[in-house]
Amino acid sequence: RLDTVGEEPPTPAPLVHARPPRATALTSVWRGVGTCEPEDVVANRLDPWHGAWFHPYSFVDLTVVEAPGQSTPPDGDGDRFVVDVSFRLTGRLVVPVRAEFTAPGPRTVVMRITEGEGTGSVVESHATPLGPDPNGRPRTAVVEAVLATSDRPGFPLARRLAPALRPLMRAAAGRLWRDDLAYAERRARLRARGLFPG
Repeated sequence: RLDTVGEEPPTPAPLVHARPPRATALTSVWRGVGTCEPEDVVANRLDPWHGAWFHPYSFVDLTVVEAPGQSTPPDGDGDRFVVDVSFRLTGRLVVPVRAEFTAPGPRTVVMRITEGEGTGSVVESHATPLGPDPNGRPRTAVVEAVLATSDRPGFPLARRLAPALRPLMRAAAGRLWRDDLAYAERRARLRARGLFPG
């Protein structure tokens, strides 16, 4: 709830979008704090083009195939980004997927794999204002939840190995967010100096 920090009226209940069933998903949560506003975090997540050049260790062959307003899909919701991207597992081993980015709330971005390996998997990125630090600079908590699913026969074994896999999943998220929080913090500094609109 953001009654005081965000000065917003509370909703009756948390807004939760469609997720894979927890009983059949491999889950992990990463949390970090940046010196920026939630809008800087959301701007980062809604800039799919930065993935390939800012995170070459994780993404290759990224193409934005649809941007908001370019089409009206069967579900009627054209307010999304759709990207074709390959996730780098090791040096030359990559997994191509199609992913959809939406913003179901003002401080939440959801990436859902819609085609390819792990279809139905979801990554939720939440940005929550924490109020100013002792120097008056804004601080934002980033909480990212990964809910991975797969119809491969070996996936139930991966779920049984979840206690060993979660630290690796958190480390991978932390590596990405180290760069992404630097992006968000730089955007906040530029805006504070009047060099960036906002």
